Amino acid sequence: MKKKFLLIGIGIILIGFFFYFVAWSFSPGSYGKAETYELNVPEKTLIKIINEVKAENNLMTNSFSDHKKGHWYSIYFEYKNKNQIIHTLTRPKNKKTTTFYFSGYKSKTNIGNWIDANEYFWWWKNSKAKNEFEERILEKIKEKIKKRKSNTV
Repeated sequence: MKKKFLLIGIGIILIGFFFYFVAWSFSPGSYGKAETYELNVPEKTLIKIINEVKAENNLMTNSFSDHKKGHWYSIYFEYKNKNQIIHTLTRPKNKKTTTFYFSGYKSKTNIGNWIDANEYFWWWKNSKAKNEFEERILEKIKEKIKKRKSNTV
């Protein structure tokens, strides 16, 4: 009897895992596999801060230009030491909050072939690129947001 319940339990877990994998595989939307971060700052202010961070940390790129298309504002960074381009997006959630997306990355020398931030199902394969993005870009942006908020208070 215990064996039967154990097999049923394992079967339910495997079926649940299968459906989760299928849903993850068909991520909806244009940037379904992007890593998202909620920042408590208006989009225009965030874009100014991002441009400051890019200039101060030598993250500017000549390969791609930042632009607005529809609801998204695309921003590109370059890791010069790795010859790698990073694609991010902003989208206002409301007047005071903006969603910042780490969409993907690619080699500067490789035409096309963007790798989504969450390309791989197993999180440890994605974590290296996401951790580097968070350390080199996101933390600097968050620091500037804190400084701006403390200066206005």
